[in-house]
Amino acid sequence: MLFLIATPIGHLADITFRAVETLQRCSYILCEDTRHSRHLLDHYNIKTPLKSFHKFNESKKESEIIEDLKEGKEVALISDAGMPLICDPGAKLVEACRDHDIAISVIPGPSACISALALTGWFSECFQFVGFLPKGEALLKKTLSTLLHYPGTSIAYETPQRLVKTLAILKSLDPSRRVAVARELTKTYEECKVASAENLHLFYVEHPPRGEIVLLIHQEIKQPPVINEAAIIQQVKTLAHDLQIPLSDAIRRVALETGISRKKIYTITHLALDDVDC
Repeated sequence: MLFLIATPIGHLADITFRAVETLQRCSYILCEDTRHSRHLLDHYNIKTPLKSFHKFNESKKESEIIEDLKEGKEVALISDAGMPLICDPGAKLVEACRDHDIAISVIPGPSACISALALTGWFSECFQFVGFLPKGEALLKKTLSTLLHYPGTSIAYETPQRLVKTLAILKSLDPSRRVAVARELTKTYEECKVASAENLHLFYVEHPPRGEIVLLIHQEIKQPPVINEAAIIQQVKTLAHDLQIPLSDAIRRVALETGISRKKIYTITHLALDDVDC
């Protein structure tokens, strides 16, 4: 069986008992950087062998791992931090396991994108995670423009070297848009700053960021306008009857003033205004 195991994104205590137990009993552990993962394993006295597994060698090692799994070995897959496969290698191996009817199990745990979303409190009916933003300026601007129109919160990973540039583009597109920068989550210098794109850009120009960064773009969920049917009927009646404006034009004007669709206003008023001479 292949185990997909989440590991801490910062604080070493953020790992489950089940994760530690599984790492201890597996035949070996696949990881991005053996030096980095050894620090975690030593902390919990886990003696399981580590094997390097990253985007540059995953295709080469896939067949060997599949054969081990077919023989009944239990293999763990971890990333440097957080949930495997989330902006990390492993998707091809999981697909290969499915092709060979090899069982896969997930042991959940920390995730930077979900932790950052919780810190902002920007839960709504929908949110999206887009991974790392593109590097090219033209594609980055196009991507950010698309995210600004998403009807929920958009979550992305960004590097400290590129954050100011990204915020500058956001500022140019929508300076007042609420944005959050969650940095160094679960670590000593954890912070989550929420402000307009313009103000966050100014802040990080003066305070160059360090560490791992999650960028969140908020979308205000507009509530439908409260409809006072009696007032709507009176507005249309005043325009159409008293001012002798054609009924269709009266409905159009009230729709513009109230933000209510013309179709809805017509539905409200068509019976009440049968006596209006159009």
